[in-house]
Amino acid sequence: MQKESVIKGGAAIEHLQTCPVSGIMDVISKKWAFLIISELGNCGKLRFNCLIEQLGGISPKTLSDTLKILNKEGLVSKESFNEIPPRVEYSLTSDGEELRKAIMPLLEWATKRSSSSKEKCSLECQDKADTLT
Repeated sequence: MQKESVIKGGAAIEHLQTCPVSGIMDVISKKWAFLIISELGNCGKLRFNCLIEQLGGISPKTLSDTLKILNKEGLVSKESFNEIPPRVEYSLTSDGEELRKAIMPLLEWATKRSSSSKEKCSLECQDKADTLT
C-alpha cells in the first residue's frame, strides 16, 4: 500500500477513505461489535440484559454505544415495545445476517485454531461451533 501511495500520491489515500471495506472494517473492528453480531446471529432476538449476560464482561455503556453504531450502520435492528417495564429487543437486519455469513469462516477458523476459545464462548456459540467442526 505504501508503494501505491508513493506512485499515485493522494489518490491512494482518497481510495482508502471511500473504500466500502474500510468503512465496514471501522465498524466491526470495534472490540465488541464482532461478538455482538455473532451472538445476535446465534440467538435471533435478544434483550439488552440477555446480551450483557451472553457476552460476559461488556459494560452496559459499551454495549449501548456499540448497538447504536451497529443500528446506525443498518446491521442491527432495535424493536421497542410500549410496555412497563420497557422492553427492547435487538436482532440482525438482512445486512447484518449477510455480514455474519461473511465472517463465519473467520469464526470457524478461530474455533479450530484454539481450544481455549471454546471456553470463552457462550453455550450458544459453543454449540454452533461444535456443529461446524
